[in-house]
Amino acid sequence: MNEAYELLRNTVLEQGRVLDGDVLKVDSFLNHQLDVRVLNAIGKLFYQQFGELKIDKILTAEVSGIAIAAIAAQYFQVPVVFAKKTLSKNLDPDTWEGSVYSYTKQQTYQIRVAKRYLGKGEKILILDDFLANGQAIKGMHQIVKESEAVLMGTGVVIEKSFQPGKEMLREKGIHVHSLIKVTSLEKEQIQLGQ
Repeated sequence: MNEAYELLRNTVLEQGRVLDGDVLKVDSFLNHQLDVRVLNAIGKLFYQQFGELKIDKILTAEVSGIAIAAIAAQYFQVPVVFAKKTLSKNLDPDTWEGSVYSYTKQQTYQIRVAKRYLGKGEKILILDDFLANGQAIKGMHQIVKESEAVLMGTGVVIEKSFQPGKEMLREKGIHVHSLIKVTSLEKEQIQLGQ
């Protein structure tokens, strides 16, 4: 077994917590407190999967995707662009936009990337922390398509394969590579698949 994969897998199993039956909390190492050793392993794994693609940029969504993409970018030696969830004075008014439905907030919001950071013909790799319902990835794909950039691949750290996201994305022609596949959180136990 790959050393980087083994570190990630063991960390998910040892530090992941199950809440409300279908929520997997990995905030002790991935999306609140950051374990740089684990992030470095994630970066290596994404490079092993996508390193031959000759990408120009990594695209992610704020907030949780930024650390993952930044660490991975060291291996690819490319910039990271992150889609912003809120309008602010420091965001260029000329943006590419994608729609994301939040199941936790029960609302649709727009994510945005300034047009000057994502252009026609650029080779893009999308990375994110989770795949559950697939909405964030769908929104980032809309941005890539709108910008006429070239999508080279999509990767997530953790896929909750018992939720409909991957199937919905597959039906739209979007292939997602998952580093870890969680097959069940029943009885507050994390079950992983291949």
